[in-house]
Amino acid sequence: MAASMAFKDGMRKAAPVLLEPTMAVEVETPEEYAGTVMGDLSSRRGMVQGMDDMVGGGKVIKAEVPLAEMFGYSTSLRSQTQGRATYTMEFKQYAEAPKNVADEVISARGK
Repeated sequence: MAASMAFKDGMRKAAPVLLEPTMAVEVETPEEYAGTVMGDLSSRRGMVQGMDDMVGGGKVIKAEVPLAEMFGYSTSLRSQTQGRATYTMEFKQYAEAPKNVADEVISARGK
């Protein structure tokens, strides 16, 4: 009983946060689709880190995007670029989830 009360008190004082995996994403796309690709990454809560020119034309867009937002991305990218863009993705870090996302996850787990 005392341990349970101490745990609850400690959790209230600690102000815990929910962390989510964030991915480093690189998209290689023809130049004419760069704006569309950046807009799509932003709509997925992505933070565009930069854009570089590719040798022979095209752009490389670098972004950090929460993993939860990347499901279905390959289909979306293929559709937006007529199959001409490719991407790679690797784990970058854990980052604090926004309050609205954390509230959604917590309410879904509580059921």
